[in-house]
Formats: sequence, structure tokens, C-alpha cells
Amino acid sequence: MKYNLSTPMAGSAQAEPHSPQPTPQSATSPAPQSALVASRPWLPYLVIALLLAAVYYKVAAKLVFDWYDLPDYSHGFLVPFFALFVLWDGRDHIRATPIKPSWAGLSLVLPGLAILILGVYGADLFLSRISFLILLSGILWTFFGRTMLKALRFPLFILLLAIPFPAIVFNQITFPLQLLASHVASSILPLLGVPVLNEGNVLELPVMKLEVAEACSGIRSLMSLFTLAVFYGYFLERGTRRRVILALASIPIAVAANAARIVGTGLCVQYWDPDKALGFFHEFSGWVMFVISLTCLYFLHRLMRLIAPPKSADAKLPPAQEIG
Repeated sequence: MKYNLSTPMAGSAQAEPHSPQPTPQSATSPAPQSALVASRPWLPYLVIALLLAAVYYKVAAKLVFDWYDLPDYSHGFLVPFFALFVLWDGRDHIRATPIKPSWAGLSLVLPGLAILILGVYGADLFLSRISFLILLSGILWTFFGRTMLKALRFPLFILLLAIPFPAIVFNQITFPLQLLASHVASSILPLLGVPVLNEGNVLELPVMKLEVAEACSGIRSLMSLFTLAVFYGYFLERGTRRRVILALASIPIAVAANAARIVGTGLCVQYWDPDKALGFFHEFSGWVMFVISLTCLYFLHRLMRLIAPPKSADAKLPPAQEIG
């Protein structure tokens, strides 16, 4: 008797269909490592940010303390916020900038690390702080390319304004300003009926001697006024040339305002009360002269616009397409 093998026998169990074997990449299997890395492109940047925070947190803490302790750099509290605003304001330009990573950025990364080590072990605060900007520039160049670094040059320059000068540079700037302020005041006071003898940074009046100290040299108002002039130019001017002129104009304005402060102190010493002149008036006049300096900066800006009116497209100040 022959049986048809293709037909199941009567009374026998029906053959179960063959179930497919699970594939190696089923829903329950873990994703490949490359897929995990692709889904987290921010992970390397987060790691680098954490490393920078771990390395520079002591340097940053001392810098914030100096902003609070040094009146010349109290504007440092505003600088990081302004730099963040500049980044946000130029976000469209940053997105449009092509990303081209380059190993050439190591030419800044390695010197930045070397300067950091030299500053930390050499107890030089300026080197430790400036190394952060050099290292940050190198990291931007390495991961995003030279074009991106060029696009972010203005925010990096803004951060530089918050770093106090080293003492050797500070003294080289302060002393000439002391002599200049003393010379200008000694030239103006005789015109107002106050005889004066100028010896270096000392003004000898008939009543007493006035010493033009470092705080009266104009460096304090100069640093703050220069920073505010950069802020002012960014918000109210479109052209880079006008912004540079406003920033540079803050230097003679600060020196002239401080010379006027010394003249006012000399007049109060001669015709009023020396104790009050060197006390309340001297401190209060510092704030007054700073406000006057800002007013002079504003009128200079208006004069620039009257002499050379901006183009109609720039007069409305549309949103910035470039940073800086």
C-alpha cells in the first residue's frame, strides 16, 4: 500500500507551521554603539565642558571675588551676561556658519594648556585667566572650524574685558595717566584763580598739597567707560568702524573727566573746606564725572550721525546678522 507523503495521515496531528527564528537585532536587543553615539552628539561637548569647569572653577571663583573687591573691574559682573546676549542675538549667523573641524585648533589648545600650567604653578592670576580664552578658542577651532572661531571672535573679546590687567601692565598705564591728569589740572586751576605748583603727580596749592593717586588717575573710570562704550556701540551702531571709534573715544573722555574732577577738588580745597573736598566731594564727584562721561559719549555718537548720517538700511537697526 502506498501513502501520499504530502497528505497527513488520518488521525495524526496536524503539522504546526514553522515559526521564524528571532533576528539578531530584535526590539529587545540593545542598539549598536554607533547608534548610541549618533543619538548623543552633544556628549563629547558635555564632557569637555565638565572638564573645563573642573579645571577652572578655582580660577573663576577668584576672578568673581576680584570683580567684587576691585572697583576698577566691578563691570566684570555684566560682561558674561552681555557675551551670552551677543551669542543669542547672533544665533542665526552661528547656525548658518559651516562646521569644519580641524586639527589645526591644537595650535591653540596646547599653548593654552601650557599657559594654564605656568599660571597655576607660577601663581600668576592673569596667565591662568587668559589661558581659558586661548584654550576655548582652540577647542572651538578644533571641533567647529576656523570659520566658526572667526564668527565668535567678538564674544571672546568681550570676555577679555572682564580680566584684570597684570600688575606690571597696570602700573605702566596708571602712572602716565597720573602725570597727565596732574598736568592738565595744574594748567586749568591758575585760569580759575588758584595758583598751583605741579611736581610730578603732586599739586601744591596755597592751602595744602594734593596727590593724584592711582584711583584718581582715570584708570578706574577708563576701564568701566571703555567696556560700556563697547556695549553702547553694539546696541546702537551697525558699522564696525563707528563701534571702534566710540570705544576709543572713551579713553580721552575718561581722562578729561578725571582731570575735571581734580580741578573741582582743587577749587573746593581753596575756596571751601579741605576736609569736605577730600571727603564727600571727592567720592561723590567720581560718580558725577562718570555720568558726565557717558553723556559726552552719547553726544559724540549724535555728532557722528550728524556729520556722517548712516544709510537708511542701517538707521532702523535691524536684527544683527553677524556677531560683532
